[in-house]
Amino acid sequence: MGLVVHKYGGSSVGSPEKIGLVAEKIHAVRKEGKDVVVVVSAMEGDTDRLIRLAHEITPEPKEREMDMLLSSGERVTIALLTMALESLGCPAVSLTGRQVGIITDSAHTRARIKEIQADRIRDSIQEGKVAVVAGFQGIDESSNVTTLGRGGSDTTAVAIAAALDAELCVIHTDVDGVYTTDPNLVPKARRIDRISFDEMLEMASLGANVLQTRSVEFGKKYSIPILVKSTFQDGPGTLVTTEDEAMEQVLVSGVPFDTNQAKVTITGIPDKPGVAAKIFGSISDRGVVVDMIIQNVGESGLTDLSFTVPKTDAQVALKITKELAKEIGAKEAILDDRIVKVSIVGVGMRSHGGVAAKMFSTLAREEVNIMMISTSEIKISCVIEAKNTEKAVGALHEAFGLNQSETN
Repeated sequence: MGLVVHKYGGSSVGSPEKIGLVAEKIHAVRKEGKDVVVVVSAMEGDTDRLIRLAHEITPEPKEREMDMLLSSGERVTIALLTMALESLGCPAVSLTGRQVGIITDSAHTRARIKEIQADRIRDSIQEGKVAVVAGFQGIDESSNVTTLGRGGSDTTAVAIAAALDAELCVIHTDVDGVYTTDPNLVPKARRIDRISFDEMLEMASLGANVLQTRSVEFGKKYSIPILVKSTFQDGPGTLVTTEDEAMEQVLVSGVPFDTNQAKVTITGIPDKPGVAAKIFGSISDRGVVVDMIIQNVGESGLTDLSFTVPKTDAQVALKITKELAKEIGAKEAILDDRIVKVSIVGVGMRSHGGVAAKMFSTLAREEVNIMMISTSEIKISCVIEAKNTEKAVGALHEAFGLNQSETN
C-alpha cells in the first residue's frame, strides 16, 4: 500500500463546509487503498486574527509567546478535520507538532526543522488511521513551542513525507498549479505541467508565492515529488520533481516578480577596505537579509553602494545605514521602496546563450530602466521602478514564448 502526504492550506479549510469537503476527498483517497497523512494550516484568517489580538495586548509581544499563541490555530483545524473524517466512518487521529516529534531550533517565529521522529504517525498508519497533523509548528530541544514562519505548513508536509519515505506530497491550495507568472497581472499566463526543484526554488524565492522555499529544499534533498493542485477544482496541477532532459529544452519557464523589495543607497562612502564588511555585518547582526548588492566604481576616493532588502525590514536597514554613514564619513543613506524585482527562470538557460541580451533588449524596447542586475545559473533578476511592473512582466512573458496562444 502506497503512502501519500496531503497538505491543505487555510483557504481550503476556511469553514466547516470546506472542512467537510476536504474530509470527503481524504476518505476517497483512503478508499483507493492508499495510506494518507494529512497536514493542515489554521483556518483562513485565524493567524491574522491571533496576531491582531496579541498587538491589542502589547505593541511588542515576545516571540516565544507569539509561537504559543499562533500554534493554537492549527490545533483547532486538526481537531475539526478529524471529527469530520470520523463522521464519514474514516478512522483518524489528530496530532500536534509536539506529539509528532517535530524538533526544531529555537529561532521563535522562524524556526527550522532539525528532526522529525514520526513514531506516532507510523503507529497511526499501522492502526489503519489517517494521521491529521498540525502544520507550521514544532518544539525545540527545551520543549518550547516553535513555529516555522509564513507558509510553514508546506515545509511540515514535505518534511513529514521525507521522514516517512512517502511516494508523493500533494499541496492543496486555492490555485490549480504553478503559473508562468501571476495570471492576475498577465492574463495569458499558463499553468506549468512539470517544473524542476531548482526552478521552483528560484521561482519561490523570487516572488511566486505558491510554495514556501524551504518545502522545495526538503523535496529536492530527499527526492520527494511535490504536486501542487487546487482543492476545489479538478485538474492535473503542477508536479515539482527532479530535472529531466525535456525540461532543459525550455529556455525560460517563468517570469516571477517580487514587490516586497526596497533599495537602500549609501552615497559618498570612503573607498577603502573593510567598509562594506562593516556595513553588511551591522545589517546581518540585526537579522536583516540582504538580497542584491551593487557598488559603483570609486572616484576621488569615494563610492556609492546600493542593496535591496524586504520592505518589512526597510526602515530597520535605513536606520542602521544612516548611523553607519555618520560613523564612516559617508554622505547620506537613501531609501527607495518604489521598486520591484523582475526575473526570468529556466534550467534551459544553462545551455543557451543570448538570454541576458534578450531580456535587456526587451526591457529597453519598453523603455524600462534597469537599476540593478543579479544572475545565477538558471535565473536573471532586474530591479526596476514599480510603476513599470505590468509592462515589464508582460513584455518578458511574451518575448520568451510563454503566452498561452504561443504554447497551446
